[in-house]
Amino acid sequence: MKNGGAVFLAVFIALGLSWCGFVLAPAHQLGGAKQTTILNSTELYPLGRPGEANLGLQVYRANGCAACHTEQIRQSGVACDVMLTSAGKNPAAVSNLVATLKLNGLAKEVADAVSDQISAAGGKAEIHIYATGPDIARAGWGMRQSVAEDYLYDYPVQLGSLRVGPDLANIGVRDPDLNWQLVHLYAPPAEVKGSTMPPFRYLFHVRKIVDAPSPDALIFPKGFGPPDGWEVVPKPEANELAAYLLSLRVNVPLYSAPFTP
Repeated sequence: MKNGGAVFLAVFIALGLSWCGFVLAPAHQLGGAKQTTILNSTELYPLGRPGEANLGLQVYRANGCAACHTEQIRQSGVACDVMLTSAGKNPAAVSNLVATLKLNGLAKEVADAVSDQISAAGGKAEIHIYATGPDIARAGWGMRQSVAEDYLYDYPVQLGSLRVGPDLANIGVRDPDLNWQLVHLYAPPAEVKGSTMPPFRYLFHVRKIVDAPSPDALIFPKGFGPPDGWEVVPKPEANELAAYLLSLRVNVPLYSAPFTP
């Protein structure tokens, strides 16, 4: 064991460097993260979640939702479309030029060159930038990739790593109806045909109607509601979880993840 000290020192250095790389560096990079400004706006992003939605994050965590859902939109690149906004004083020449140009799905440098050609001919054009990738192409999943700012007010951050169910980063835009969210929690197949999501019925009261139905009672699609004379009313935890889901919105352009609204 003559080399025991050297082995210990090597292991200590390796573990120390690993700790610096996985803990210290991210803490230094993101520990002082602040609100950013929405692209082409003076509004700040993100805003803190309202109280009920903030409580809902803890309900989401307690029920293990991150085991089957992610909250991170992936992006493979960006592309640009050149949009003719005015043909100017020489519309025939500009129209003929535009007919010979490729205007969609361009790299930024190519889009700039095409826009310059249109301007030189007397027309005016705008460049619209958009994100690309399988997640972006899925309807309602989001207009851009998820970035660190999206999680500024979340503790803990529920990124998830498995998509048994769809990504939820933009679910508040995709399905913004509160009743839809609550019915989906109580009886998933009522809203998503063939859903394999487990029902969270313990977050609801099923009770007999006395005098009149509760104004908070869920409205079900035909064939999925309780028996006649009964109603389903969400408990506070169900309302908090639904509020959290409705607060998940990745729908603003940022300097770190731009797109044209």
